[in-house]
Amino acid sequence: MANLNKTNLIDKTIANLWKAWDELSSSTAHYISGKPRPDLPQDDLIKVMAEVADCIKGKSDEASLRAKAAAIGKTYLELNEDGRSKFLKALAADFGVDRQLVDEKIEFVKNSSDDKTLRLRAEEELKIALQPTWRVLLGRFTTLPDGVKFLVDMRTEMLSLVKTYPEIKILSNDLRSMLSAWFDIGLLELVQIDWGSPASLLEKLIAYESVHAIRSWNDLKNRLGPDRRCFGFFHPNMPHEPLIFVQVALVEGISNNIDDLLDESKSNDNSIKADTAVFYSISNAQRGLDGISFGNFLIKTVVEKLSIETPNLRTFATLSPIPGFTNWLNEQVESRQDNLLKQTEKKNLTKYTTYFTDADILKDLLPKLNQIEKGQQKQLFKELEAPLTRLAAEYICNIRNDRGRAIDPVAHFHLSNGAAVYRLNWAADTSTKGKAQSFGLMVNYEYNLKEIQINSSAYEVEKKVAASSIIKNILKK
Repeated sequence: MANLNKTNLIDKTIANLWKAWDELSSSTAHYISGKPRPDLPQDDLIKVMAEVADCIKGKSDEASLRAKAAAIGKTYLELNEDGRSKFLKALAADFGVDRQLVDEKIEFVKNSSDDKTLRLRAEEELKIALQPTWRVLLGRFTTLPDGVKFLVDMRTEMLSLVKTYPEIKILSNDLRSMLSAWFDIGLLELVQIDWGSPASLLEKLIAYESVHAIRSWNDLKNRLGPDRRCFGFFHPNMPHEPLIFVQVALVEGISNNIDDLLDESKSNDNSIKADTAVFYSISNAQRGLDGISFGNFLIKTVVEKLSIETPNLRTFATLSPIPGFTNWLNEQVESRQDNLLKQTEKKNLTKYTTYFTDADILKDLLPKLNQIEKGQQKQLFKELEAPLTRLAAEYICNIRNDRGRAIDPVAHFHLSNGAAVYRLNWAADTSTKGKAQSFGLMVNYEYNLKEIQINSSAYEVEKKVAASSIIKNILKK
């Protein structure tokens, strides 16, 4: 359902942009002789890039240049995937920094060191020369209706191409820099989304949910019920598009199972009894804004808002996925023969396998987790809980990347925001996705308002992970 809605939203976005830009661009239709073909073969590419050059370097009045930008945008929207990649590669290759001009300005700076006024002018000219020329075109797009959304979607396509076409990476990074300036945190508006919100917004909530897929309208209604909250950040340049949104359950005690939390038959309509706010899903709605952080500010803002609106709340925690755990453990199984299991764990598991090394035991038994039904298999499921929970604790708390950060992206996000690892939950997500990414394990991170700043600083500066006594005891075993 979510994928279908995502496709429909993309189609609607393109249709809306096309309609908005049609009148603007009609006056420039004569610039390109013939409609470019969707795959943008070389002869069409040359014509389109000539139009881009004219829009960037042209001496027309601003209204005409804006109309030309609309025509280029319409052309881009009509291209297929191959045509768009050609467009972006050409834009990156032909409209970057003028290196010859930069060299000239560097010499100007060197030769003006004795004259302060001349030196300042030379430095300013060098600064201007270092700006890639594609910025002029991207800037003109922002003056068009929904032009910022167009650029966000364009960067989404860039991100899907950077590994195949490295030359696009510089263009993508520069656009991210521009978007960062436009999407300053101070300009964002926190909006609560509920069942009375516009249907178009609710459709986007379904389409953009990336943690736990929304299965139906009834599922969505349950997630927006009296004991639930949903908040999103919006920007004036994209008033109808959430940038990021968080879903919260108001419950008694810290939840340990996502199936129970989302069970429509267990929804509680009396949030006054709740003492805990559980953040169970945070979804970035605009992939084109990857690299621009909104999530940490969103959580802290929502915590402050809920603290005021629902004073009975004493605990703020998450029920979070562990998206990289399965891949990490599989890598360990391939690279390490032993030192994966404790002696007691190994003794308990050898009853279910003929293998002897830690790696071979896990390689044999882990696939059976998906086949658990009854009898001995059910007991095996229980026996795997202790070793996998301990390995998950090791993965979250001890495994680092080359920058000293937690290797798990969700762990890094919450730890950098000042949360502490509170508890690991066995069989907490039995969905296909949950089993695939973490063998069904989920983790609670706790946000203690008095310790957030201390925890965040300790993690960022000293690379220390704040953890509860529950987690510390697991790691000592």
